[in-house]
Amino acid sequence: MLTLKGLILQNKGVEREPKPNNGLYIYDTLERKVLPITASDGQAVRIYCCGPTVYRDAHVGNLRTFLLSDLVRRTLEFSGLKVKVVQNITDVGHMSEDFEEDKMLAQSKLEKRDPYSIAREYEEKFHRDLAGLNILPAHNYPRASECIEMMLEHIEKLIELNLAYQGDDSSIYFDSTKFDSYGQLSGNRLDALKPGHHYEYIEAGAKRFHADWALWKAAGNRREMIWQTTYGSGFPGWHIECSAMSLHYLQGHVDLHIGGIDLRFPHHENERAQSNPLVEGEAVSAWLHGEHLLFEGRKMSKSSGNVVLLSDVIARGFDPLSLRFCFLENRYRSQMDLSWSSISAAHATLQRLRAKYQQWKLEPKDYSDEARVFVQAILAHFQADLDTPQVMLKLRSLEKDNQFSDGQKAAILEELEPLLALKLLEQMPIKELPDEAKVLLEARQSARASKDFALSDQIRDQLLLLGISVSDSPSGQSWSWRS
Repeated sequence: MLTLKGLILQNKGVEREPKPNNGLYIYDTLERKVLPITASDGQAVRIYCCGPTVYRDAHVGNLRTFLLSDLVRRTLEFSGLKVKVVQNITDVGHMSEDFEEDKMLAQSKLEKRDPYSIAREYEEKFHRDLAGLNILPAHNYPRASECIEMMLEHIEKLIELNLAYQGDDSSIYFDSTKFDSYGQLSGNRLDALKPGHHYEYIEAGAKRFHADWALWKAAGNRREMIWQTTYGSGFPGWHIECSAMSLHYLQGHVDLHIGGIDLRFPHHENERAQSNPLVEGEAVSAWLHGEHLLFEGRKMSKSSGNVVLLSDVIARGFDPLSLRFCFLENRYRSQMDLSWSSISAAHATLQRLRAKYQQWKLEPKDYSDEARVFVQAILAHFQADLDTPQVMLKLRSLEKDNQFSDGQKAAILEELEPLLALKLLEQMPIKELPDEAKVLLEARQSARASKDFALSDQIRDQLLLLGISVSDSPSGQSWSWRS
């Protein structure tokens, strides 16, 4: 096994200048500009994607971020580049923002069962959701609880470098004032961070500076998920987890680090501060962040009662890839407002395109020069900072484009399937909406427009008898088959 010292030596002098690129250009959060994504070792593009904290189901906002790494990977591989993807599983050390308690242990108390059994259950659900969205599995899924040794090795090195210290409470803290470029990723300045800000804890005066953070937490009264070390019993901080895993499993350098915009600060800012000194340079070539997802105009939260899971999408009778379709229609760097009506529309479009392909493939296949140009145009949009809205506009235009024969259209979809991953080549059973239901849906829409809500509710009940659920949102009425 390559040691931390070996990783440092291996990556000293590695060329970080952009090389000729025919694969992907991405907006780098650190440089604030679009950069080419290349393999710094000349072999494979090394990608680290922040994974789930497995104490609950991943909601559709989380899944949008996880899809981002899949879009990157498919674009690079479709462009002929090799890729290695690592995604961590956080099953210890992620503290709640509101009070100092590990999220895994808080859920363990709530469910009154072993935290590791909770972790394995939600980890399995996470993988099931990824499969539902046709997201390629990562090459490694290291668990935090199984990587304690490598975290301690990294902490020891930071102490040797005089970048970390043991506080009065026996916890080990990173000295944020020793990292000169702290804040470059997020724009936050150390002198502007106030004591008690929500991202870190006051620690009852144990820290030298209020913006320092724990690399290793002393166990105190905690009795579960703790490890014995030379610093005493304790558990890892959340940020050191990703530094240790990314540098270990990606051989000392990350070509592209991916996560949601909410992780930019403090998680990724702190991770950069911890990792760079260990490799004596920038440990990450480019940082990629996906924007927030709203649902029907509001931030998803338990209090709002609008947290949506992939299982909810399936329960309404929608193909789970309808969600992937919706995500592709929006730019990853823009805040997205998802709704049941948009999922319903995506489901209908998917079904129609699959049915069309079944017709088109009956004609002789013809992957002509014109078809190749169309495919290359789609790829170019992916390569241009994942401009997927343009991809979807072109995909929709293909259906009615008379310059292509049916055989050409079939060939185009077959060529694009590894990139789009929408299973457009599969024959899916289509459950037709009966004429009676169509009439009722139109009548209900008219009733709501005239504010006759009593009639609207009566028609809704009639639709339920036909096995059809109806929901309303600011964007209008949508329906789905009841599961």
